[in-house]
Amino acid sequence: MDRVTEALLRVRGEDPQDQEALVGRILGYIHRVLPDPPVSRRATLRAFPPNDGVDRVSALPYALLRDIVSRLPDKDAARTAVLATRWRELWRRAPLVLVDSHFLAPAAASASTGEVARTEARRVTANVSRVLAAHPGPFRCVHLTCSYLGEFPSLLARWLQTLAVKGVQDLVLVNRPFPLALELPTALFGMPALTRLYLGLFKFPDTAGLPRTVSFPNLRELGLCSVVIFSKDMDFVLTRSPALEILCIQASLLTERLRIISRSLRCVQVVAATDLDILLAYAPHLERLIVWSVLANERSNMTIKIAPAPSLSTLGYLEPEFHTLEVGNTVIKAETRASPTTMVPTVKILGLRVRFGIGDDVKLLPAFLRCFPAVERLHIESKKTAEPTGKLNLEFWKEAGAIECIQSHIKLMMFHNFHGDQSELSFLQFILESAPMLTKLVIVYPKRTFKSMTEANSKLEPLFAAKWASTCCSLLLTEGAYAEGKEPSELQNFKRGSNFSVRDPFAFIVRA
Repeated sequence: MDRVTEALLRVRGEDPQDQEALVGRILGYIHRVLPDPPVSRRATLRAFPPNDGVDRVSALPYALLRDIVSRLPDKDAARTAVLATRWRELWRRAPLVLVDSHFLAPAAASASTGEVARTEARRVTANVSRVLAAHPGPFRCVHLTCSYLGEFPSLLARWLQTLAVKGVQDLVLVNRPFPLALELPTALFGMPALTRLYLGLFKFPDTAGLPRTVSFPNLRELGLCSVVIFSKDMDFVLTRSPALEILCIQASLLTERLRIISRSLRCVQVVAATDLDILLAYAPHLERLIVWSVLANERSNMTIKIAPAPSLSTLGYLEPEFHTLEVGNTVIKAETRASPTTMVPTVKILGLRVRFGIGDDVKLLPAFLRCFPAVERLHIESKKTAEPTGKLNLEFWKEAGAIECIQSHIKLMMFHNFHGDQSELSFLQFILESAPMLTKLVIVYPKRTFKSMTEANSKLEPLFAAKWASTCCSLLLTEGAYAEGKEPSELQNFKRGSNFSVRDPFAFIVRA
């Protein structure tokens, strides 16, 4: 923290040390979302020379040697110049991976705040400048998360200009506050080779005066972590990114709404959103829309509006507590009945987070489920509440009316955070009595919720007394890997959401 900021905090009656700790938590929060760099200095390189003393590695084809060097940490890549004459110029000619955290001294690597961290960050900043000047490019991947950019605002613009000229493809850029919202230079828009971009703790530049020719023609993945950005600028980015497939937004401050208009997007993920409306206006190839969590406050309310989405197959977590669901032009309420204009028949995997102790939440659940008639994998997460307002029994569910996905399609249901409450059991009994296609019901309770497995099993006795609609359904009761309140953060599952090799991004709580 610079002296001016520290003085201002003291004038406002705030302890600078508390602010330092807050910054450390924010940075830790962001770093769990960021993609891992493709190289690690923790990796060990070991080779056993042959008895004949022949240097077979140096005899490999030149293109292969360049590829080897480009996959080494920057310091190790530079050191290969001393191996042999043939290696001398390889570092300068190979696509480089630059990770500024590799320049940190071991004792300072874990420090996020304090004078030690600031001194190290300044030293790292100087090393980054030297590497950017010395290497002619291209830069395959650049991770800059440890430099104090706010202290050298003109330096950041020069870095971005250099990276643009030298063809950076993968860029992760996090501001080390203070200031907390350093404005990004418009040089960011001069990087046509970018395929992946993650930004943290910045204020997005105003795009109003940018040339009409500005674009990110090759950008496939974009992550905005604690970024202040106006909705018009978000619209600009989506419009100028014709190849964008993955959009990840974590605790960013978006004004008004996130309007999704894109011909290329396949996955949109939001973590720690607050008062952010999501309007799925036009995204013909969008397969996944995931809101992992909401930053709750007394005013939290998000509208999630879904227009025709022919490819949308995964949706969650919808929360009646915070979300107003709108399909087409219809706001879904407890009394809303199913019709072609209120249904999204493409969704196969659905996640819902419900307070079963709150009557208004539960009453919305049937209406939400009717909107998605073809769901095959249903994830329900039960949320505890300090002040229950009602316990709806099995009769409520029987009177709720037909729910097509339950009667005709659901094959797997996972019920997370089971506590054995009567409202939870009523819903589970309704599912078992109404879902003839169900082949597996997995019930997961938080660690240490029950004293023993015997006690946990006793909570399920009413379910086995019911008449199950499916003749081939199995029920698995299992303890989660974490105690309640200690579950792995949604951030740890963030990468699952955009990994298309993972069929079901919500199936992450049960232990292997």
